[in-house]
Amino acid sequence: MLMKSMKFLHVVGTIMYVGCILSHIVISNVLNDDVQAVYNAYVYKELSAYILILPGITIKTISGLVMFARITPRPLWLRIKIGLAIFLGLNAFFVLAPMMPEMRALAEESLRYGALTAEFKARESVELIAGLSNVLPLLLASVFGVFKPRFGGGRADRSRPRTDS
Repeated sequence: MLMKSMKFLHVVGTIMYVGCILSHIVISNVLNDDVQAVYNAYVYKELSAYILILPGITIKTISGLVMFARITPRPLWLRIKIGLAIFLGLNAFFVLAPMMPEMRALAEESLRYGALTAEFKARESVELIAGLSNVLPLLLASVFGVFKPRFGGGRADRSRPRTDS
């Protein structure tokens, strides 16, 4: 029952995290230079990071670690997937989330000037690079979780949850 609960939480956390990231990508690509729209988008992005992204990555990572602890032997694909999940969590908590209040404040400052400031545009480029650094790890973690690849032509993955409590 524990493993089923952890798998459920893992899916819920993934939906919260990835779904909100996708909305951040879409909203950033439809704004153009409408300063009011950019400000509103950054208010949304900041709040949704605290409401969905950070809790989602936390739920996903903790449930993944609980499942990881219960699976033996631990195949290479699973170790890599956990490493990628930890990278994504660290990037979310220590790089991207701290940028959100700053980006919102820079967008608010741009409202006063009636145009996006050079400082806003420069920081937005940094935010874009930090966000893009999530793409490959997220895709790889998803591929490893779904396809469970064998490395080195070894036997099929036979990892199973431990049954001892």
